[in-house]
Amino acid sequence: MMTIKGMGPLQEGIRQSGSAPDEVIVEGCIHRIREMGKVIFVVIRTSRSLIQCVLDEGGYQLTGLREDGSLNEGDCVRVTGIKKEEPRAFGGFEVHGRSIEVLSVANALPPVSLNKPKLSSGLDVILDHRPIALRHPQQRAIFKLQEGIVKAFRHYLSANDFTEIHSPKTTSAGAEGGANIFKMDYFGQPACLAQSPQIYKQMMVGVFGRVFEVAPVFRAEKHNTTRHLNEYISMDFEMGYIKGMEDVMDTEAAMLRYMMDYLKENYSQELSLLKVELPVVGEIPVLKFKEAKELLAREYGRRVTGNGDLDPEEEVLLCQYSKEKLGSEFIFITHFPSSRRPFYAMDDPNDPGFAFSFDLLFRGLEITTGGQRIHDYQQQVTKMQEMGLEPSDFEHYLSIHKHGMPPHGGLGLGLERLEMQLLGLNNVRYTSLFPRDVKRITP
Repeated sequence: MMTIKGMGPLQEGIRQSGSAPDEVIVEGCIHRIREMGKVIFVVIRTSRSLIQCVLDEGGYQLTGLREDGSLNEGDCVRVTGIKKEEPRAFGGFEVHGRSIEVLSVANALPPVSLNKPKLSSGLDVILDHRPIALRHPQQRAIFKLQEGIVKAFRHYLSANDFTEIHSPKTTSAGAEGGANIFKMDYFGQPACLAQSPQIYKQMMVGVFGRVFEVAPVFRAEKHNTTRHLNEYISMDFEMGYIKGMEDVMDTEAAMLRYMMDYLKENYSQELSLLKVELPVVGEIPVLKFKEAKELLAREYGRRVTGNGDLDPEEEVLLCQYSKEKLGSEFIFITHFPSSRRPFYAMDDPNDPGFAFSFDLLFRGLEITTGGQRIHDYQQQVTKMQEMGLEPSDFEHYLSIHKHGMPPHGGLGLGLERLEMQLLGLNNVRYTSLFPRDVKRITP
């Protein structure tokens, strides 16, 4: 609850009118109208809640834009009335209206059913009409909960001496390499949209020691799957003076514990509406990549291949094993083949060909990639050359190594993927406000 001078307490679309202690003002959209004889029940949809208003025939004044004196679902209104306890109503109270002012009229029926308990339309219909579909309480709750996820991420890291940064999204080269880069012309110079804030995170470790960022990243991948987006929100952090990548993994685990507690405490309304069962984040099991492959072969008859990565089915099976045998819905997979990790990943000197790199899997899906970075100048130059990269193309990046960098590491956590798994949804587009994929660039 907050107070703004002259307006009284504000809470989810309801505020004191100032005329009398029990008189309030409700502002929002008409969500549903039910006429019961001489009484009209008008449910108002505010920014977060549904508030039931009761209009008695002849007991209220109607003003505003509708000449015929009618009310329609979708109209934006301001209701002044008396707040009374009513256990059967949303939030345990209702407002008995004395006046209702129509501020804006809805001239068309919504393309999706906003006043039903569930939005029954298919995903394509929902996305085609996204600006309106998001008004449905359940759809809206997805992104209110997403707000909570980001708040928890920020709160935890800020409380642990991380500095929030904002890196550019137009760059001269990709941070990850490969072909999945959106190229563009930047006033006659070749440029691209940022695949990751990786290089800038590392630069800023040399300034602040610990940094984080929540921002969009862009991948020109032609995947048209339920788990891929071409623009998504990455929650990144990078930390210096680490003893090993385990420090990064421990920080993520602690952050996730804090996040789940924060959501329980501050977003119980959304959790209940969306029927979310939050995971318990205890000690997260750790398996090396080679161990994971051997386990998959032993427990599930999977053929061990040399592709250097985990396929989607293997991620599902590893999470299944972790939950059933190890008691955790999360599992870290570490020491991926160096050939499948970026140029900045530090190799394990005791396990040639494998990097100090990890993925965090959750409920059958990879949600995080992270690891320890190379901090030695010559080691970084050598690895670039081994991977066919030209060090002179990374002059500014290499300057941080040349002028001294602490041992450091970090990760990127996909916001939409994390929430998709928390909510048990089957497509990451449900948790993207306005998804961008190989077929969609509107609305």
